[in-house]
Amino acid sequence: MSRIGKLLINIPTKVEVSVSPENIVTVKGPLGTLSREVNKDIVIKIEDGKVHVERPTDEKNHRAMHGLYRALINNMVIGVSEGYTIKQELVGVGYKATNTGQILELALGYSHEIHFQLPDEIKVETVTERRSNPIITLKSIDKELIGKVAAKIRSLRKPEPYKGKGIKFVGEVLRKKAGKAAGVK
Repeated sequence: MSRIGKLLINIPTKVEVSVSPENIVTVKGPLGTLSREVNKDIVIKIEDGKVHVERPTDEKNHRAMHGLYRALINNMVIGVSEGYTIKQELVGVGYKATNTGQILELALGYSHEIHFQLPDEIKVETVTERRSNPIITLKSIDKELIGKVAAKIRSLRKPEPYKGKGIKFVGEVLRKKAGKAAGVK
């Protein structure tokens, strides 16, 4: 039995979960609505304010989908009730981040500025304080989407291992390499 798949999902107050006959799970909450199509083999039951995910057999394919869909539905419930936030920090001299609406403008040491169009489901906020690194804050109800966008922003200038310059997540610990050793005579 899947350790993740057999766990029940508690439905918080103000959150509604419904399953259509086509096996489409819809979660409505105070922050918005999310829906996802679930494989026809996986059975989803809603009982006593809890969601239960079941699989028909112990085939490898069904075992894999069991834990996957339980985790995805749990992420949807958390997203519409609390939401997700990712903070990224720009480390480097002259690195800047500003936003105008859904367009994130980044100066990352290249010869040009990068204009990054964000999806409408994500809210962005940039903070630049004196004597500290600029911080980009992303907020969304969709964990998968916010993770993809954060990874794409990070890929524009990954942290390098010698000085740590680049875009990193706030609180991320980077393993730094020792630089070139001084010449020994």
